[in-house]
Amino acid sequence: MANTTVKGALAIHGANPQFLIEKVIRSRIYESQYWKEQCFALTAESLIDKAIELRYIGGVFGNQRPTEFMCLLLKLLQIQPEKEILVEYLLVDEFKYLRALAAMYIRMTFRAVEVYELLEPLMKDFRKLRMRSMAGYTLTYMDEFVDSLLTEERVCDTILPRLTKREVLEETEGLGPRPSALLEAMEGSDGSDNERGRGKKRRRSAGSESRSRSSRSDHSGASSRSPTGRNGRQSRSSDRSGRLSGSPSRSKSPVSQQGSRFVSRSPSRSKSRSPSPAGSRYRSRSRDVSPDRMEVE
Repeated sequence: MANTTVKGALAIHGANPQFLIEKVIRSRIYESQYWKEQCFALTAESLIDKAIELRYIGGVFGNQRPTEFMCLLLKLLQIQPEKEILVEYLLVDEFKYLRALAAMYIRMTFRAVEVYELLEPLMKDFRKLRMRSMAGYTLTYMDEFVDSLLTEERVCDTILPRLTKREVLEETEGLGPRPSALLEAMEGSDGSDNERGRGKKRRRSAGSESRSRSSRSDHSGASSRSPTGRNGRQSRSSDRSGRLSGSPSRSKSPVSQQGSRFVSRSPSRSKSRSPSPAGSRYRSRSRDVSPDRMEVE
């Protein structure tokens, strides 16, 4: 029959997988038109197309009519696909209602440790979901839906199997601590702050090194310039003193050393010289003309 569980299906929580949904809702699903027309002979592969077409989640609405979401959930319990296929359903990020359907099935059939390990990463998914109930349509989010699966006893008008608390599983089953997005963000901000502080320290150290190098170069330049400056000052002072005392020193110098270089122009020295032959003409360079140098006609 179309409503029977597939052969070779394993018992979940010690019972038939379809019995995880209450009998009243299950019988209404069997009588619904969507179950008879769209869910007949579905497989794990063809069910993906139907899950992509979903537009809302929920249990029953109106006059106790089951939603399409509940019909596909019962079909999954009936065919009981492999775990690898359900994990692939869960990892499909593009289709949010397919992910919600896989999360609901995993919560009802998997072990408690696997439920926490597979569903807790979905707490980072903040996409919107439409939920249809007896009161009409409401808006929820993926992380809120997953949190209700982990904490509440009844979701989508279905009683969920009992789930062991996380604290107990951490002590007995060795379940790791729950990853926190806030803690990761704080660690990332602390790491960035530490990197900025290290960068500032490096810049400060580089600046201090450059300043010390420049100060060392300035000291070396000043030390190299100081002796030359002193010598220059001494030479300038000696030149000035030489200029001031130049006239007496030159007068005291002997004439024999510089007699060959200079010719006397004064009239007193011209008299001591030997008389020049007749007929030679002299032109006086001084203002006073001596009688020896006058032209003889």
